[in-house]
Amino acid sequence: MVQTAAKAVLEGGPAELPERIVPADPHGSELKIPFRGGYEHFRPTTRQQYTPEGALPVYEWWERTEIAE
Repeated sequence: MVQTAAKAVLEGGPAELPERIVPADPHGSELKIPFRGGYEHFRPTTRQQYTPEGALPVYEWWERTEIAE
């Protein structure tokens, strides 16, 4: 599969996340997605998933942090 530009598929984390295909750094750094008063953190994997937007890297959820008030 040929990877398309700067998007990723999110796997895991809250089922209510509004988007599962999101913009991503092409260098594979961690993604921090704002969601309900905090951030959901996703790490890159070595896997890809075929989507309507092409083959995209898969990022797995690994933690949540709260936004300080």
